[in-house]
Amino acid sequence: MTSLRRVLIVQPSLQPPGGGQAVAAWMVEALKDRYDVTVAAWQAADFAAVDRCYGTSLQGSRVAIQCVPTALRRLLKPIPLRLALLRASLLARHARRLAQTHHVLVSADNELALGPRAIQYVHYPRQLRPRPLADIRWYHRPKALLDLYYVVCDRLAHSREGFATNTLLVNSTWTAERVARMHGVPVRIVYPPVPGDFPDVPWADRELGFLCIGRFAEEKELERVVEILAEVRRSVPDVHLHLVGGRDSRRYYRRIARLARIHRTWIRLHENLSRPELVQLVASQRYGIHAMREEHFGIAPAEMVRAGCIVFVPDGGGQVEIVGSEPPLRYRTNDDAVAKIVNVLTDPGEQTRLRAHLAMRRELFSVERFVQTIRSVVDAVDRGVGQERET
Repeated sequence: MTSLRRVLIVQPSLQPPGGGQAVAAWMVEALKDRYDVTVAAWQAADFAAVDRCYGTSLQGSRVAIQCVPTALRRLLKPIPLRLALLRASLLARHARRLAQTHHVLVSADNELALGPRAIQYVHYPRQLRPRPLADIRWYHRPKALLDLYYVVCDRLAHSREGFATNTLLVNSTWTAERVARMHGVPVRIVYPPVPGDFPDVPWADRELGFLCIGRFAEEKELERVVEILAEVRRSVPDVHLHLVGGRDSRRYYRRIARLARIHRTWIRLHENLSRPELVQLVASQRYGIHAMREEHFGIAPAEMVRAGCIVFVPDGGGQVEIVGSEPPLRYRTNDDAVAKIVNVLTDPGEQTRLRAHLAMRRELFSVERFVQTIRSVVDAVDRGVGQERET
């Protein structure tokens, strides 16, 4: 029996929730039957939980996880900070030690210096600084300390090494522009996958409800969603809202839970829904809304589009590619959002037109499209012919 070629996928964690974890999980799913796949990670994963959340079939597979050394994890565990960049840098060093026994190296967690024939999937350029406000925490405020932290992490990861011979994949045109400008190399856009089949519920049978899906985190700006829809209800009083997600910050979750209680007649909070529960809820509502500005892509808006919802997003970041060139679905201010939403909600003809437009975009985010692309890219790199790139 011929042994399979070996692929190493580098990803801090596959454990849900999170869009980055979903992309990595589906990379593993795409390759697990064609290659001998190992995941270099900061922590182990419960494949049963991964499968339930993302629709993969990893439980019982041959996929192995190689975690960073236990001593290193114990060293950082007591520190009450995320230290995401430091952990990624140490993970990159761990991955390079494993690289010698693998044929293809894949980073599912932005750019990592893994070698001359690596594949990099970039959600947002790791080296692009200053970082977005969504990444900044209180302990980043002293600039001198932050600059020292960057120097240490960069040296640990050798992250100033070039990527000229790597294959760079990105999640949106918005991200592509930043990666190409920073690294001076061409990239290929591969939209993240949105798993699951959604019931085809007729528009007339759906509720006059909005969904807002994502982590309960400050950068998601859930208060903004509430403010917008509270104004919309002045014109369309039957509108209600489902806030769906998992806790990212206990403090922020308490704030949103308090807001939901204040508006309990029209807001319902859903925490940690199972995949079947989420699918049924999304398919039962007509509309979706997202509020994070400059989102790199946005799995949640794509998920709602796949389910047949009409989705409104801020006019910035990669999320605008989900709804396409439709100004009625892209807003710049709260007042702009209110006006556009009310116009759509009160115009059945516009609803029909926008639903047809979004239906044509659903396959862009399909699991099948993502799996086929990842397989072709890895196969090409494994053959050593280099993947044709496009800017």
